Amino acid sequence: MLSTRVIACLDVHNGRTVKGINFVNLQDAGDPAEQARIYSKVGADEICFLDITATNEKRRAMFDVISKTAELCFVPLTVGGGVKNVSDFRDLLNCGADKVSINSSAVYNPQLIKQTSDKFGNQCVVLAVDAIDNINMVSGYEVTTHGGRNKTDIDVIDWVKKGVKNGAGEILLTSMSADGTKKGYNLNLTKLVSENVSVPVIASGGAGHPQDMVDVVLKAGASAVLAASIFHFGIYSISSVKKEMANNGIHIRDCE
Repeated sequence: MLSTRVIACLDVHNGRTVKGINFVNLQDAGDPAEQARIYSKVGADEICFLDITATNEKRRAMFDVISKTAELCFVPLTVGGGVKNVSDFRDLLNCGADKVSINSSAVYNPQLIKQTSDKFGNQCVVLAVDAIDNINMVSGYEVTTHGGRNKTDIDVIDWVKKGVKNGAGEILLTSMSADGTKKGYNLNLTKLVSENVSVPVIASGGAGHPQDMVDVVLKAGASAVLAASIFHFGIYSISSVKKEMANNGIHIRDCE
């Protein structure tokens, strides 16, 4: 049986880990490299490093910060932000990333998913999807870009199916309305996506309590849970989340 992963997310802005609500009102949450070292030591199964303003600022990711983070991170590292082409993807892997997350660039150039999957393997390609509620979509959810700022008129289910067909090996699914609120994941959204793709789905946006992680796995079929605020500010530890998951019969990797 595959273990359900617990992923610590580092939202990075100007080289510092930050966290806000719906990606605004950002608070400093520490040095990403040091946080990655600590999280990998205390039981995080993976680290996700997202340069949250790279796309809006039309720049590449901060490779020096990523390299330093990779050096201190002893679990798989996923990196995203500002990835525009195959060359950017390769450079991030060369910096020490194990996987690369693509979001806005994939929406504007869907062939990027296939190009990177063909070249590096689908296990390296994480399709990040920032979803908002939209009753005009068949699924009820619309894909956005640029950290939820720009609407696309693309239905989330259509998009994830296309992404997997093109070679995405994993879906990082964020409910933009839930992000940073600590009110729980969007179970309906996560369940819809999980039922419509054959690859792992990482639930993101809204974690506030270990029970939220349990619910999104058992009720919505998530393969992994991602959180930022509750870990960065010491509200809950990774070990407490894993303990709650294990108590509810979810197979997890033990903390050291």
